[in-house]
Amino acid sequence: MRIAYLDPFSGASGDMVLGALVDAGVPLDTIRSALAGLPLNGYHLVAEEVAQHGIHGTRVSVLLDAEQPARDWAAIREMIAGSALDPAVARSALDVFGNLAEAEAAVHGVPVDTIHFHEVGGVDAIVDICGACAGFAALGVEAIYAGPPAVGSGFVRAAHGLLPVPAPATAELLALAGATFTTHLPPHEQPPGELLTPTGAALLTTLARPGRPSIAPDRVGYGFGQRELPWPNALRLYVGEGVALPAMDAEGGEVVLEANIDDLDPRAYELLSERLFAAGALDVWLTPIQMKKGRPAITLAALAPATLRPILEDLIVRNTTTLGVRATVVDRTKAARLHRVVVTRWGDVRVKLRGWQGRIIDVSPEYDDCLALARAHDLPLRDVTAEAQRLGDSYAGRRLADLGDDALATASIDQARPPKRRNA
Repeated sequence: MRIAYLDPFSGASGDMVLGALVDAGVPLDTIRSALAGLPLNGYHLVAEEVAQHGIHGTRVSVLLDAEQPARDWAAIREMIAGSALDPAVARSALDVFGNLAEAEAAVHGVPVDTIHFHEVGGVDAIVDICGACAGFAALGVEAIYAGPPAVGSGFVRAAHGLLPVPAPATAELLALAGATFTTHLPPHEQPPGELLTPTGAALLTTLARPGRPSIAPDRVGYGFGQRELPWPNALRLYVGEGVALPAMDAEGGEVVLEANIDDLDPRAYELLSERLFAAGALDVWLTPIQMKKGRPAITLAALAPATLRPILEDLIVRNTTTLGVRATVVDRTKAARLHRVVVTRWGDVRVKLRGWQGRIIDVSPEYDDCLALARAHDLPLRDVTAEAQRLGDSYAGRRLADLGDDALATASIDQARPPKRRNA
């Protein structure tokens, strides 16, 4: 699964997110083309290369052709919902602005539908948020994560006057998301002021899950802010493939993730199961249940290392209609599992060996391998399976310690009898 990780070591703003996306490989024209679907004008988007403290990156700026009006939540919602933006991009942008509206409403003590934006209601904020959503979509990102952002210190001047850092809307967004943040910064003589803006906070807390995922990055981008600071004033973005970790030991723990679902096309479970296994799930299963009012339903369950919980929860929510996922920490006693290869007269077949208390107690040929050979040689499946089973049975009863680590150990069709077993 393609994922992104935002490292806001110097905070974040809307233009820093855009800069990081462009620096990570999203063409600026791609973002411009996406934004052309908005009924919005009076601005143009520019990008420039920036170097600070030996780090090179990109700064994206929204330049206004004329003074723009502040907009309320209803106007912005109508603009985005009625636009020609890609539907998925529009939904993400509405989610970001919706959370921002809730935060502003909580700060000012007014109903959310009556909130009037000031700094974040202008063209630049709309461009930043919609452009960022379009940029992540252009990279094919399926899940986004973010580390704890630096918020800054001191005060910031806003439409309501001089406000403490983080600004009230920013603080509310962090609180609503339960997000952690940091005020730790390198030594400097003057307070840095605001590092995490409300727009930046809305993007991070809405689009991204907190935490550092296991990722194999194939690109890194730096999006620079407008200010010069005693350190690189940039947002770092990693983009790459999520890495499924091996099963954790008892200290790392495993979880069972469950969701009760009664309104999903049953055919969707096949694709979801494939994606859960690909992301590192150890097992996935479906259980028929009956919910309230007699509704038939399915419990979807997945066993996984606890470290993969955010990735798998994201897959379940995005690929089903569920409103939530339960997580239960479990202990598991595991039998040893090994794979070996036996050489039949028609070709190689992998066999699974199951070990318990130091010895192999069960052997099972891989169905897919047997099926492939049966098809290739026009044979009954049972003939290939029977020969692979007979050869694999040569491992039965052997000590695990005697098998070593050679994953390609083989047994040959020419063997007249199984190898002698050593005495325990």
